[in-house]
Amino acid sequence: MHKSIARMNRRLLNFIFLLMICAAFVNCANRGRPSGGSKDVTPPKIVKSDPENYSVNFKGNEIEITFDEYVKLKDLQSQLIISPPMDPAPEITPMSIASKTIRIRINDTLETNTTYAFNFGNSIVDNNEENPFPYFKYVFSTGDYIDSLSVNGYITDAELRKPDNFVSVMLYEVDSTLTDSVVFKERPKYITNTLDSTTTFTLENLKAGKYLLVAMKDNNQDYKFQPEADKIGFYKNYITVPTDIVYEIKLFKEELDPKVIRPRLLSGEKIAFGYQGDYKDMRISMESDVATNFESRVTKDPKADTLFYWYKPRLKIDSLLFTVNNKNYTEDFTVKISEQERDTLKITSKPSSTINFNDNFKLTGTVPFYKIDTNKITILNADSLKVDFSTKLDSLTNTIEVSFEKKESERFKIQVLPDAFEDFFGDTNDTLNYSLSTKTYADYGNVRVTLQNAVYPMIVQLTDANGEVKAEKYSTKPEPIDFRNIESGDYFLRAIFDSNSNGKFDSGNYLKKIQPERVSHYQDKLEIRSNFDFIYDFILL
Repeated sequence: MHKSIARMNRRLLNFIFLLMICAAFVNCANRGRPSGGSKDVTPPKIVKSDPENYSVNFKGNEIEITFDEYVKLKDLQSQLIISPPMDPAPEITPMSIASKTIRIRINDTLETNTTYAFNFGNSIVDNNEENPFPYFKYVFSTGDYIDSLSVNGYITDAELRKPDNFVSVMLYEVDSTLTDSVVFKERPKYITNTLDSTTTFTLENLKAGKYLLVAMKDNNQDYKFQPEADKIGFYKNYITVPTDIVYEIKLFKEELDPKVIRPRLLSGEKIAFGYQGDYKDMRISMESDVATNFESRVTKDPKADTLFYWYKPRLKIDSLLFTVNNKNYTEDFTVKISEQERDTLKITSKPSSTINFNDNFKLTGTVPFYKIDTNKITILNADSLKVDFSTKLDSLTNTIEVSFEKKESERFKIQVLPDAFEDFFGDTNDTLNYSLSTKTYADYGNVRVTLQNAVYPMIVQLTDANGEVKAEKYSTKPEPIDFRNIESGDYFLRAIFDSNSNGKFDSGNYLKKIQPERVSHYQDKLEIRSNFDFIYDFILL
């Protein structure tokens, strides 16, 4: 019996021993499992700079900035602002790997007695968590003091509620060499940027003097104005530094001077004239000797800044001569001609199913319409009764508008029989069938706008968030402005002071020193809902 008890005790001891070993392994495993720890949110710190930041009498061409941890440069091209600009640009390393030291090698010849500033924005981040070293600025002077004056202001957009991000703001020194062309050819004396989420700007480390103040959405970041791509804004008068004025600069896209670009044959008897500026007054004249039965038409490409010149009959010559006129613009062109297939007539319609009470039914052709036989067009309502209609051809857009009376909850069948449309080259359509319907008035919202502080005439527009016009009214006297049968959705309201009474918004012009026409935006978003009438009191600012 004692032996049995002894064996049981040994087994118990062995079992306890095994439990202790297992527990030890579990504890070891727990101690070895990574917990993740707290996230590093501390930005890097500068240990030293050589030369020191805000040094004077700078003579070298290299700068080293050393941090307490590994850093890297992120989005440097869009974040870094060097004022005054340097050409050629300095070399900043390392760009693609992490390092504790950022090196700047200056390749430009520095001006004497000038304060330079490198504003890195948020481009310096630590290597692991990318915590930024925010808005670090390195400043030095080639003279014996640091310029410390500043200019403050904010950016607005001539048409949009919110201006673009990364707008460059520049000062050009006013002296005997300053000309109006400086923004096209020269680098500014000082420059800053509104960065990615602000509309305000501060130009710092300036010396006293008189300056031209310009803002630019500089798309290729070359500090020079290119009207084809850039927006520009300018303060109406020269400014004097020091100043306590907070300046507003209004950005606008210039309307380009009329010009034709590289006309070329696209297909049989169809020549494309690319253009810039206003196209509505463009006149394309054939100068070559052609047959007496020669005919031509001009239409606009709906998707590009291009006019299509169509002609017939087919000509057996190598080239054609043209003269293009538009206001003060005249230019001659020679276009090579070859035998190619002609475009075929294809017709698209809009809208496709539901038609608003305010809209007309539209048919657009790929080849100019030449003849229209309205006797071969029929509109029937749900009771199979004929509906009276009228048609109107917009020859430039090559669109036929079909207008007819529409009531609530109606259904229409539109049939276009063969040969109703003959195109410029003699081709005709096959049978076309369309179905349309209307909603009820309750499916739409109505908007009434009353203007305060208006100077007539006024253009009042409902737009989407991107500024695209969804509805427009022209007002010449104090009266309520009604937008009826508006689709449900979010809209924005703006009013244009049509100072020259031409029925459209006129942008500015830098060389002519013309500011854009005044535009006022309603402060709040309009949430238009069906079966509601909305009234807005619009105080124009």
